Amino acid sequence: MQLFDVVIVGGGPCGLAAGIEATKAGLSHLILEMGSLTESLRQYPRRMRFFSTAENIEIGGLPFPISGVKAGRDEALQYYRKAAAYYHLNFNLFQEVWDVKKEGDLFTITTTTGDRYHARKVIMATGYFTRPRWLNIPGEDLPHVSHYYDEPFKYSFTNVVIIGASNSAVEAALELYRHDVNITIVHRGEDFRSTVKYWLIPDVKNRVKEGKIKTVFDSFVTQIAPHQLTINNLKTGEETQLPADFVFILTGYIPDAALLARCDIELDPQTQVPVYNKETFETNVPGLYVCGTVLAGIYTEKVFIENGREHAQSIIDHIMGREVHKVAELIQRI
Repeated sequence: MQLFDVVIVGGGPCGLAAGIEATKAGLSHLILEMGSLTESLRQYPRRMRFFSTAENIEIGGLPFPISGVKAGRDEALQYYRKAAAYYHLNFNLFQEVWDVKKEGDLFTITTTTGDRYHARKVIMATGYFTRPRWLNIPGEDLPHVSHYYDEPFKYSFTNVVIIGASNSAVEAALELYRHDVNITIVHRGEDFRSTVKYWLIPDVKNRVKEGKIKTVFDSFVTQIAPHQLTINNLKTGEETQLPADFVFILTGYIPDAALLARCDIELDPQTQVPVYNKETFETNVPGLYVCGTVLAGIYTEKVFIENGREHAQSIIDHIMGREVHKVAELIQRI
């Protein structure tokens, strides 16, 4: 039986940061990732740019040089891949973890294919981007409906409805509009969400004012059918249909609560936030830690790469019996 000092579940930026800190501490480690390296970033829109400046998403003390200020998706994929190679991180890709069980002082990590790994400590860094918030309405699983936006070219000269009004929805709407797509945004609220990137708000609101992007606020979708969807107005109760060749449901993502529960991690029943020590990030299961956005529960706007990457140092400090690094509060994202 091969025994690792640390097994890290999740190969995103925060999982890689944990692997780097383990390497620096001389701990043997293995990163298990359900997809490709930094799978969540790979699924980002192909022309997306990060909210934060490049230095705020660096890991392992490695500079992230770019020609501008904010990195794009492709630049980030290259950077994290090179960081993993630089530190000779040990990982098994396309290995989805089913559960983590503690037996005595050791953990057994079992994958969906039945493979088993053994470790003294385990760090859950599974993020949330693989689990969309489902609306649970008829037609949500139709082939022209997606919870992920990729690129604009496929959709030129078609009718596209975007459900949601956050960053991802606004960015997708602006890019699609500029590629000759007839765009309508549907949202339960009365306006775009307050967390939308500040530089996007004037752009999208001016396009709405010009009639180039249509909005239907105070409304929710009740059913999706081929070529159209049905919406209901929250204030009037009026039901109407909108033409829709394609539908993007961009209402956010949440951590895999079922996986955490199978690992015996206690969760708040309302918020899905795991029980963990705010300084060491150790859960109710001794030796089992949460790292990065997975610990945010439904409040995914609270943890990002910028502060999630710091969890790794605190966790490894605790494992090594050192003074624990204090994670800085994320005051403002610029």
